[in-house]
Amino acid sequence: MSSVSLARPFAAAGFAAVFTGVLAVSALHVLPPTAAISPIRRTISEYAYYETGWVFNLGVLILAAGSLAVFAALAYAKLIRPASFASLGLLLWSAGLAAVVYFPKHDWSVGPSTHGTIHRMASLVAFLSLPLGALLVTVMWRRERRWRGSVWLTAIPALAALAFFSVIIGAYLLTPYTGPPWWDVIPLGFVERGLATFEVLTVLALGRWAWRAAAVPAPDDAPTPAS
Repeated sequence: MSSVSLARPFAAAGFAAVFTGVLAVSALHVLPPTAAISPIRRTISEYAYYETGWVFNLGVLILAAGSLAVFAALAYAKLIRPASFASLGLLLWSAGLAAVVYFPKHDWSVGPSTHGTIHRMASLVAFLSLPLGALLVTVMWRRERRWRGSVWLTAIPALAALAFFSVIIGAYLLTPYTGPPWWDVIPLGFVERGLATFEVLTVLALGRWAWRAAAVPAPDDAPTPAS
């Protein structure tokens, strides 16, 4: 089996894992006791502090593993080089998700904590690195007519994710002028869930791209993978 033909098994595994992880976390929105958490005001990470927190942790780790499989599919499809800034962005996304599980968010009934601070930083790294890495891939292949559709299908959710991310950053930077804490100024739960949705759509778009690339032979004058 050639290296390119390995792209499809890894892409398929990535799809399966991403859907499984998303389904696990989504179920917590409708099943007790976490169904009582407001999806508009409260963050997803709060699910980790309930007795069903293991479902949240497992779902996020499965999503991280699925994202790694998509990364491998992209590499085997020769859409990215393993040692590149695009690859770094995709890897930091998976690493950030794993860190979010290992270092839970602040338990505000106790107060701020070191692991909560690490959790917040890991979240920022993950949410920012994936769309930036994906956009680097699209920039590299934007002139290839055969990938025009894949470029747009990847760029649109990546840009949407950055738009949601900018809402959080903007609220934080405007704190001195708004008065209340920044997380009360915006519907943080809604914004975070919108951000997470477009991050997942970006991963799925990259997986679809790798799947298609495994079946489309590269022309002789094709550019080298994204750096």
